[in-house]
Amino acid sequence: MRSMTGYGHGVWRSDDYIVECDIKSYNNRYLDVVKNLSQTLSPFESYVDGEVRKMAARGHIEVSLKLKVLRSDVTLIIDHGLLESYAKAFSEIEKSTGCQKPGVSDYMGIDGIVTADRNTTPDIYREGVESALSAALEMLSGAKDREGEGTRRDLEKLGNEFASSLSEIEKHSIELGEHYRKLLEEKYLALTGEKAGSTDFMAELGAILVRYSINEEIQRLGVHMAEYRKLLASSEPAGKRLDFLCQEMQRECNTIASKSQLAAINLLVVSMKDNIENIREQVRNIE
Repeated sequence: MRSMTGYGHGVWRSDDYIVECDIKSYNNRYLDVVKNLSQTLSPFESYVDGEVRKMAARGHIEVSLKLKVLRSDVTLIIDHGLLESYAKAFSEIEKSTGCQKPGVSDYMGIDGIVTADRNTTPDIYREGVESALSAALEMLSGAKDREGEGTRRDLEKLGNEFASSLSEIEKHSIELGEHYRKLLEEKYLALTGEKAGSTDFMAELGAILVRYSINEEIQRLGVHMAEYRKLLASSEPAGKRLDFLCQEMQRECNTIASKSQLAAINLLVVSMKDNIENIREQVRNIE
């Protein structure tokens, strides 16, 4: 089990350049990768996206990849033809107007006379990008694992509390049937003045007891708890499945509450609903 939140940092250094990577991960229902790369490193965007998706099932993940060049790889190129054309034009202007000759700074300010030519391609930074990203992802993965383990322990505790309440409800289920049987017999006696015992009455009593029985709900909740424990023990992403399972458990608890007129059962259902809400809060933070 892994958390969706965490942080990772990685740096790669050489004599020529430094690549620094920062990764932050937040809760999100789906996987959303946001990348902020130095312009020179933009060709690696798809590579970064693919590597992040290999280690994350869901979450909002922000990746920052920065490049610092220590040794310039740029050559300045002078367009001599353009320079001569401007020099000739300035000379004619000087003769016609008597203006002062232009200086070097005047020529440098003219677009196209001096251009920068990068002697390398982005691929020379591949080793730095891969190493820095790998280190950041490893740190992030470790943080997610550690936080996920803490969450798993909390979920186990909440699940045990839920199972304990369910076990108590199962003990009260027979009492609930007796409660309805006694209630109907008293109503029959009050209406007819006779004790219940006819075949028709017993058939009707049986139908009502089946309708208000909570045995099926208890059985389904037992199955859900078995699946719950299985998901907690799984190494696969289980956040979405656990969230769906909580919805099913909530539905069964609501059905038990609607059928029961025993305070003991209703109080246990309240406790179980509280467990489910706490479980869902924790589930929102896991993959």
